[in-house]
Amino acid sequence: MGGDLIASAQRLADLIRQIQAADRVALDTEADSLHSYREKLCLLQISVPPGDGGNDFMVDPLSDLDLEPLRHALEPREIILHGADYDLRMLRRGLRFTATKIFDTVIAARLLGIREFNLGALVKRFFGVELQKHSQKANWGLRPLPARMANYALNDVHYLLPLASKLEEELERFQRRDWFRQSCDRAIELAAASRERNPDELWRISGAGALDPHAGAVLRALWQWREREAELADRPPFHILQNHELLKAAINFASGGVPDYRQFSTRRRETFCEAAKTALQSPQSEWPLMRRRSGVRPSAGTLRCADKLRERRDKSADQLGLEPSFIASRGALEAVAAEPARAKALLVPWQHELLGIGDDIR
Repeated sequence: MGGDLIASAQRLADLIRQIQAADRVALDTEADSLHSYREKLCLLQISVPPGDGGNDFMVDPLSDLDLEPLRHALEPREIILHGADYDLRMLRRGLRFTATKIFDTVIAARLLGIREFNLGALVKRFFGVELQKHSQKANWGLRPLPARMANYALNDVHYLLPLASKLEEELERFQRRDWFRQSCDRAIELAAASRERNPDELWRISGAGALDPHAGAVLRALWQWREREAELADRPPFHILQNHELLKAAINFASGGVPDYRQFSTRRRETFCEAAKTALQSPQSEWPLMRRRSGVRPSAGTLRCADKLRERRDKSADQLGLEPSFIASRGALEAVAAEPARAKALLVPWQHELLGIGDDIR
């Protein structure tokens, strides 16, 4: 195992031919969310069934390669992933790739009742190999890519094909292949859904709900200042100021204090204070509406329904050796109890079956 980045059209064409000869391929991605303002796909690891030569490859999305042929080659094939949601979203954003069929090794492991389902634990369990995880927070936008990072990246994809085969055998033995397919299909749907939030809600970090509107106006201004600074420096916002410090600064400014962030440059400190000052002087009509959770208590019928669903879930989990939360989370149970019509959107058929949804649970 090992190799350098594919950054030429000829080498990419060779890889595409191997992909086209396979029914399934394994994929993993690496991005730079910890090192840049706008997260981008930095590395694409691909493993194809063994043939002549190596079967693990790394493609460089940061090169000038035309990756459209790669996307077309991948889309009709079953894609093996470990924890599909993040990778599918990165592939959609960086490659405009939409999967048609996936094999998520996390879903498979959890359907088999395996409690330690991170990749390292599964590789050790099935192959007796200890994976090194020293590059998890590395900057994947670095070029040339250091050898230790390349080896780490290839390890993340190297075992996925044989791991999927072993998990597949176990799913067949426990007669849970249909459950698995339902869950994987739902994972594709969820990854394709937009997660865009209202821009006016983004600044409402943890703890913001306890502020009065005047302090809320300061927090909003400081959050917007941090976004501008992060974009200017091409760094994640938390590199500029972490959320808890942002909240503390807003409270300090609103109470008449002036936080002293000596680690800031003179320019950054001045713009920081100016943002707070502008918010402090803004008219009350421009202050944000501070919303707290309503705390509306569920009806007695909803509580009874949720209890019945929880009892059925826990009984099924015990009989099948599954984690109760994998059958249905507490939030999902409460949502279905309050509004049964949401069950189809929140849960897949095998979960409906185990919970007895459709029966009279009221």
